[in-house]
Order: sequence, then C-alpha cells, then structure tokens
Amino acid sequence: MSNKLQSIINKQQEQQNPDLTNIDDVVQLVGFVVGDEEYSVPILTIQEIIKPIEWTRVPQTPPYVLGVFNLRGSVIPLIDLRLKFGLGAVKHTDDTRFIVIRHENEVAGFVIDRLTEALRLKKTDIGPAPDTALEGESMIEGVGKQNDRILTILKVKKLLERDF
Repeated sequence: MSNKLQSIINKQQEQQNPDLTNIDDVVQLVGFVVGDEEYSVPILTIQEIIKPIEWTRVPQTPPYVLGVFNLRGSVIPLIDLRLKFGLGAVKHTDDTRFIVIRHENEVAGFVIDRLTEALRLKKTDIGPAPDTALEGESMIEGVGKQNDRILTILKVKKLLERDF
C-alpha cells in the first residue's frame, strides 16, 4: 500500500472515529461504488488501486471477465463488477479504477465505478448478510452501518473464486 494511501486512511480514521481505540473491536474497510450501490472489502485484502490500464481479452470466458492485464510482471485476471453483478456495461470515466485484491494465493483485478473512502467500523456496527435462498452462494459477508449509510461488505474469497 502506498504511503499516500496509508496517510489518507490514517487521517480519515482520526476524523471519523476518534473513540475507536481498541483495534480488536474495529474492522478497516475500503469503500467503492458499482452502479448505484456502495460496497466495501477489508483493507488488508487490497494489493493496490490503479487507474485503468490496457488489458488483453481472453476467449471463452464469461462476459464479466474482461481479460487479463500485466501488473509489474504479473498477469492478473480483470473482472468487471458491473457485469458480474448483472448491471449493464458502461464506458470508463475519470473515476473508474481497477482494485487489485489478494487473498491467500488468489489475486484478481476488479473494475469499479468509483472509489469512496477508507472506513473504520466497530464490529458491533456490522450485521449479518441478509437471508437469501442461496445463502452459501452469496457474495455478501455482512452489512455495515455508519451514521445514515449502509455498506455492503463483500466476501473476498467469493469474489476471487474462479468459475471460468
């Protein structure tokens, strides 16, 4: 993680929740927007966040797999979260980012519409995922509440699961 990103995160944490002193009771997340919804993932799963770069299309993959890109010698799959979540494709804007997520030995890049902010939530402010018919298949880890905001916290392991 870059020093600049860490500095921004630290500053936001101090401003948002100065009373959060016990680190074991806090979850650190990075928020981003896909479509009209705000999602988040644990900050420690993020390898980096970059502006869009060129990628190469890979044949015979689902439509949401845009292809692969080269990040300092590593070939990383690129997944469009809009398409994966069943939303229509849109042209990239100045706010579009690739968020590279790593968990254990899996890594992938995800196209997001816009980065929001780094967050610190008390564990008590995070509720369970909503009940669904496909509970085991859900990508939702839980739902975070901060003031009037609701954040959907995604399961990183499920995001990185290869089904192509």
